[in-house]
Amino acid sequence: MTLDTLWDLLQWPAMVASLGAAWLVASRSARRRNAGFWVFLSSNVLWVGWGLHDDAWALIALQLGLAAMNVRGVLKNDA
Repeated sequence: MTLDTLWDLLQWPAMVASLGAAWLVASRSARRRNAGFWVFLSSNVLWVGWGLHDDAWALIALQLGLAAMNVRGVLKNDA
């Protein structure tokens, strides 16, 4: 398996993390919501990694904006 193939496969765990995070953030439990924001942040990192490899600059910009909103979500959920 080539390094390019591994980079291409990175989009799948990023997608699974995004879906799992959305499920958690929709929870009534503050603990689950908080976990969801952290999972979203990990998916943002994965998407940025994939985007850098594929020169997907709009995706990278989107993920940076979403990461800022997820940090806000962590802070507001803890309040």
